Amino acid sequence: MPDNLLEITLEDDAAPKPKGSRPADVPEKFWDEAAGEIRLEALLKSYRELERKLSRMVTVPGDDADEEERFRFFRAIGVPDTPDAYRIEPRHPLVTSDPEVNARLHKAGFTPAQVQLVYDLAAERLLPLIAEAAQMFEAERELDKLRAHFGGEERWQRAAKQLSAWGRANLPPAVFEALSSTASGVLALKAMMEKGEPTLIAKSEAEDTVTEEELRQMMRDPRYWRKRDPDFVARVTEGFRRLFPGEA
Repeated sequence: MPDNLLEITLEDDAAPKPKGSRPADVPEKFWDEAAGEIRLEALLKSYRELERKLSRMVTVPGDDADEEERFRFFRAIGVPDTPDAYRIEPRHPLVTSDPEVNARLHKAGFTPAQVQLVYDLAAERLLPLIAEAAQMFEAERELDKLRAHFGGEERWQRAAKQLSAWGRANLPPAVFEALSSTASGVLALKAMMEKGEPTLIAKSEAEDTVTEEELRQMMRDPRYWRKRDPDFVARVTEGFRRLFPGEA
């Protein structure tokens, strides 16, 4: 007897269907293994969370961005509304907040931390270079005075050798170094050499010992560097001898 096609169809429809397997491109957290289907609720929840995160993300403005877009971006990363809102902590008295510099940094979108770093680097890196350049400039000025005094580079070179040899042989190292550091000191050294040796004042033995700073102040006295008063120069020399007796 032929099969009943209607019954076969109904039986096939009522029979339990095999569960589907998770597609390779569906993450496990979105797959219901028991039901063999995608978890729509979990998928929608994850999508909404992604939308919230994207809405909070800041887009870096391009070259064609308008001022409003740039302003929103700068504010989002912490740039103050105006340059005078930067609070700079100076690392050195010579490197303090500069309104023009701050305005340029603000226009470029620098945050307060970045602006502080600019000033810190200026104090750390630039000041030593400036000080070194100033010292070299001052030394060259002093040498120019000596070249002019001795009548040119060649005569100054010959005099320098003589002064150096005499000074090292007759003066304590600290005194020699102090005298050699300025043009006026070198000329005082020349005057002492021409006299044969420093004239020491006998009464200086009874005087109180002065400090190195006081001696350096005496070296800035016109009697020392301009007039080259022998007695005054001798007082300075003796003061250094007393301070550094082991170097005499």
